[in-house]
Amino acid sequence: MLEDRTTAASSATAWPAAYPQGYAVVDVETTGLARDDRIISAAVYRLDARGEVEDHWYTLVNPERDPGPVWIHGLTSEMLEGAPLFRDIAAEFAARLDGRVLVAHNAVFDWQMIAREYARAKSEAPVRQRLCTIALSKELGLPLPNHKLESLAAHFGVVQRRAHHALDDARVLAEAFRPSLAAAAAGGVRLPLHECRPLTEWSDRPAPRIGQQAGYGGYRQGTWRPSRKRPACPYPNPGRYEEGKRLKQGMRVAFSGDTSVERELLEDRATEAGLHVATSLSRLTSLLVTNDPDSGTSKVVKARQYGTPVVDEAAFGQLLADVEPADG
Repeated sequence: MLEDRTTAASSATAWPAAYPQGYAVVDVETTGLARDDRIISAAVYRLDARGEVEDHWYTLVNPERDPGPVWIHGLTSEMLEGAPLFRDIAAEFAARLDGRVLVAHNAVFDWQMIAREYARAKSEAPVRQRLCTIALSKELGLPLPNHKLESLAAHFGVVQRRAHHALDDARVLAEAFRPSLAAAAAGGVRLPLHECRPLTEWSDRPAPRIGQQAGYGGYRQGTWRPSRKRPACPYPNPGRYEEGKRLKQGMRVAFSGDTSVERELLEDRATEAGLHVATSLSRLTSLLVTNDPDSGTSKVVKARQYGTPVVDEAAFGQLLADVEPADG
């Protein structure tokens, strides 16, 4: 019934010429939420330009380490032990993403996990744009109580069968995205598309392998990893960055969103140059580095409120090459 209504709405709509030619609705389940966590299952529903389902695909992935919160995703070490490694499914995964907009619920997370896996495999995912269904629901003004997938599904009458199972989550999202896309087209809504930048550099830290005990009794992001504390910046904050001038040692720099160089490597370079890497943005922040200045992240919003200067990653890389020494 939902499919019939969506198809009818799509065919009756003068479809916006600027809309993408195809979509890959993606869900990945992972060992956790941190930068060195791994994908353990992935699913893709391919949709055409008007949201019609073309096909779907699903695979388990051996993360070569402990699977993390089994009580959430249900995938045990035994189930994953014989699964292919990511590098073994990378080509097929890429073929299903190629030339399409990646669609996901909280898309930045799925994209970053995928980009990191391809970087580990010394390759790149053929994705240049992503669309977050949370952002789209906001653009459409949907009356949702929250931004959970289950709330979006309920709004469109889509029944979840196995929450946190990649294939079913991708199915649910595809079924909810199709009427969302049709509504956006009918209203001439500009889709909230963001650039996907593949990682050009990557470093990994060792993590527990499958079968090793990792102590998940109080599982949360980074439970079993040593915290990475940076040394305090030895220079005073000279104030805000001014366009056309050099960065100066002691300036507070914050980062937001995707970066083509893996985030921690970029932060390391900033630290080595004598800058203070800030984890949050305040009135004292000298500069925000982001490739998505129009995004609605809390740092970007605060930067607008405070008038904090903003540059993209490429400009920041050039500024890092010539940082002014601190006074005295």
